[in-house]
Amino acid sequence: MIKPTTVLGQPAMWLRAPDGAEVTVLLQGGQIVSWIPAGDQERLYLSPQAVAGPGNAVRGGIPVCFPQFSKRGPLGPHGFARQQVWQWVEGAQRGEVVIGVLRLTDNDATRAVWPHAFEAELSFSFSGLQLDVELAVTNTGDAAFDFTAALHTYLLVDDVRRARLGGLFGVRYLDTVNGQSQHQEMDPFSFAGEIDRIYWDAKGPLTLATAAGRTQITREGFDDVVVWNPGPARAAALADLPDDDWLQMLCVEAAQIGQPVTLAPGQEWVARQGFEV
Repeated sequence: MIKPTTVLGQPAMWLRAPDGAEVTVLLQGGQIVSWIPAGDQERLYLSPQAVAGPGNAVRGGIPVCFPQFSKRGPLGPHGFARQQVWQWVEGAQRGEVVIGVLRLTDNDATRAVWPHAFEAELSFSFSGLQLDVELAVTNTGDAAFDFTAALHTYLLVDDVRRARLGGLFGVRYLDTVNGQSQHQEMDPFSFAGEIDRIYWDAKGPLTLATAAGRTQITREGFDDVVVWNPGPARAAALADLPDDDWLQMLCVEAAQIGQPVTLAPGQEWVARQGFEV
């Protein structure tokens, strides 16, 4: 079943697989804001104080960061894709699997800050206990361009202090809280407060263990992993996040940051992030 709906007062699409799994995606940002696996519970965090609409970035779900990650470039934080309204291209059921496709192309607003012709597609498929999300970018212009990107996934947890993330042992990371670079020495590792790390060239799957069970996280085409939680002090300073909700979320992001993607005219880049509970 596929039907239009609204989330935060903005147009969205709701999709349900034959086995009962559900996904809701906002047209703003092409942003998945809910994933409920079959017979399971909500797995994505969406802030109850999130705000959508022009000029706003929705805190929660799976924001698409493009064509810039964070403040690592001349654009606003995380680029413009999450604030643009994407076109709903397709929703379909293929056997037991449901798919959705959204598209963003360059327009007057994007060209005003980033003078390149492009087409970005956000595709997702789900059924049972699995969700796969794919980001594809095509250079539709006549000059090469560079970009960075991420799927800024907010995972819902019961208490982040009791969560454990495994699969990053020995990986070099940049701790952007203190500016230090080091290698991950504990695996799995836990969380006590603010964390903001970029793990460079991370290989293999990750496993997030919480009271609700284990979530297996895979990536293809994304070299890096970002792990982020604002902790209590930063959460208190964020208007769109309740003070104590830092306990209910953990961002485990599939990212391409350290080595920006260069696309010649006509070239395409594709990367994906997958989840299984």
